[in-house]
Amino acid sequence: MTSEDKERRNAMLDRVLSRGAQALDDHDTTPEDDQFDLAERAALTRVAGLSTELEDITEVEYRQVRLERVVLAGIWNGTQAEAENSIRELAALAETAGSEVLDALIQRRDKPDPGTYLGKGKAAELAEVVASVGADTVIIDSELAPSQRRGLEDVIKVKVVDRVALILDIFAQHAKSREGKAQVELAQLEYLLPRLRGWGESLSRQAGGRVAGGAGIGSRGPGETKIELDRRRIRTRMSKLRREINAMAPSRETKRKNRARHHVPSVAIVGYTNAGKSSLLNLLTDAEVMVQNALFATLDPTVRQAKTADGLVFTYTDTVGFVRNLPHQLVEAFRSTLEEAAGSDLLLHVVDASHPDPHGQIQAVRDVLGDVETGDIPELLVFNKSDIAEEAVITGLRAEYPDAQFVSAVSKEGIDDLIEAIEDRLPVPDIDMTVLIPYERGDLVSKIYALGTVEHESHGTEGTSLQAKVPTELVDELREFQRPDLVIDE
Repeated sequence: MTSEDKERRNAMLDRVLSRGAQALDDHDTTPEDDQFDLAERAALTRVAGLSTELEDITEVEYRQVRLERVVLAGIWNGTQAEAENSIRELAALAETAGSEVLDALIQRRDKPDPGTYLGKGKAAELAEVVASVGADTVIIDSELAPSQRRGLEDVIKVKVVDRVALILDIFAQHAKSREGKAQVELAQLEYLLPRLRGWGESLSRQAGGRVAGGAGIGSRGPGETKIELDRRRIRTRMSKLRREINAMAPSRETKRKNRARHHVPSVAIVGYTNAGKSSLLNLLTDAEVMVQNALFATLDPTVRQAKTADGLVFTYTDTVGFVRNLPHQLVEAFRSTLEEAAGSDLLLHVVDASHPDPHGQIQAVRDVLGDVETGDIPELLVFNKSDIAEEAVITGLRAEYPDAQFVSAVSKEGIDDLIEAIEDRLPVPDIDMTVLIPYERGDLVSKIYALGTVEHESHGTEGTSLQAKVPTELVDELREFQRPDLVIDE
């Protein structure tokens, strides 16, 4: 997106909300030359003047959200700041999906209209806005019931999608791994199933033979309608996808058990989408994970090994980003991925310090993590992008979260303090042992260095003498080499 497009979009939102702010900025974008996914996503652009409008809007459930000219709409009953943050996030989501945001309309009311969501008068006003700007899609900042979407489409005469469908479309575009694609497809089908439309009895499958003529016993009527056939196919496909996802689970579980067996601590990087988790992972481990200034840029978990200053090996796991009102279909479909966080020893909770509502981001992430039982895992809050956040905001956050770390993945400010804080919170071996390892058992020396903490070491004629703290599972293996009275020279 060009700077002129961003200025036009922000000006439009300012007209609607009467207060200015940027939905996203380009400060955190650090593309690498070999990141082909970025080029692939940027290769899809809209050609002005070509419409994607369908003649028959009954086919809307089979269309994608990308490359469309959209108008945003929503209702709110809270504060003006909450309404601003919500509509700006929806604009960022729409642009991430590849859409061009033309205008926005919000209505203050206690609860949505059961028929048209916005109410008949506001829906008619929305129809006028859509016609005046030449939009072909309306995106609603909430989850719509099937009847609400149908009623709103009947009034405005263009396709209507809700926030859930928009997020699902972004996930479908960005999923790369086999498991990620299967999870997204399952979530899409679960969302689509109750929203299918029928086209009448003309597309029913008729029974053959004498039954078709109405003669004889056992007439089955008109047979299976098109919508019934679609629903059956969707349920069949969903069952197959669940089997495939379950079949992939043992591989991930084996890797987790292997790390647990060797007592390798795990740090799960979690946080709101576009908070800078992948940038932070690249900085901490040289992981070379794709970084893009977009919502849900990375979906598939990435595991990278790291080592503390004392030589203790541990892993970082970059997980999928969260968002306000994350669709429950995605939470269920990505449960196996989220279990990476549930099995970790430390949660590195990354927050965008420059976001207008960092507290809302923190709560949204904690709500999702609560579904996968991470309450007993220690959490370290990390406020990223602190270099571009307002000083008054940073001061307030420091006072409210005194144990949090404030960093910048771009300027590398605060990274050393963050690494030290992570190492201090990792589980460390706590059994003291003094051993004399023969030189032919160098594998045991490697294990002690990898899984324990070596305090003193010396080399003699009989072998390597070590005084170290080791995990419980290593004690039995070292017991025959234990020399409690051995004095190790410094």
